[in-house]
Amino acid sequence: MDLREYFERTKGTGVLATADSSGKVDAAIYARPHFLEDGTMGFIMPDRLTHHNLQSNPYVAYLFIESQGLHQGKRLFLKKVSEEKNSERLKKMRRSCLCDEEKESDGKDRYLVIFKLEKELPLVGS
Repeated sequence: MDLREYFERTKGTGVLATADSSGKVDAAIYARPHFLEDGTMGFIMPDRLTHHNLQSNPYVAYLFIESQGLHQGKRLFLKKVSEEKNSERLKKMRRSCLCDEEKESDGKDRYLVIFKLEKELPLVGS
């Protein structure tokens, strides 16, 4: 099963870890990644600490813990390749249950940050 299929079929909790240029670490709960046509993956994020860290350090680790089973999931090591601010593609990808009017009227910028996969490991083990 490829990663796209895995994330479509598997429920769980994701954590995205970043670090700034000084090495100060942050971790935040994030939804499953969005998969793009070219094989890259994206996360939608507001302009908070995770996004700020990505401006100086393009590397992230994404930990996904499956809701079924003990200690099952994936660790993805990713590198940022680009980002889009408030793009039409981002708006089409949003999974949020908010109605379209609420999505558009909150006045907050959103970023679709696109990554390439550098390494994939199981949640536990090598």
